[in-house]
Amino acid sequence: MFKISAIQDKQIQKQYAEACGAEFVPDSFGYSMINQEDGALMGMAQFDINGPSGYIYTLRPRIDYEDFEAMFILGRATMNFIDLCGAHSCYAANNAADERLIRAIGFRRTESGELFADMTDMFSGKCGGH
Repeated sequence: MFKISAIQDKQIQKQYAEACGAEFVPDSFGYSMINQEDGALMGMAQFDINGPSGYIYTLRPRIDYEDFEAMFILGRATMNFIDLCGAHSCYAANNAADERLIRAIGFRRTESGELFADMTDMFSGKCGGH
């Protein structure tokens, strides 16, 4: 079992970013995914919400840790929070996550090469074609 939680302390967010091999984004929101059995960090997300869209900077597992399904859940939890805040579209940094993971959670490359996800009805139970 694991728990996904908002990171409240920027020093902890910085430590988690380093543990995941990611750049620390101090002005972003952060989510951690912690193993409930041993308290170990499994992965983290850093993201922002700006009006009608969100932006994922980081969606990474801890270095030397791999659990695709858990990372999928962290990615979708991050996107769901962004959607609940009223931003129904989301972009991601090109190096935010592994290409397989970022595509699995719903991102596609636009003609200009940006990673984009339309989250309209993604979390409404209707699936909206997703």
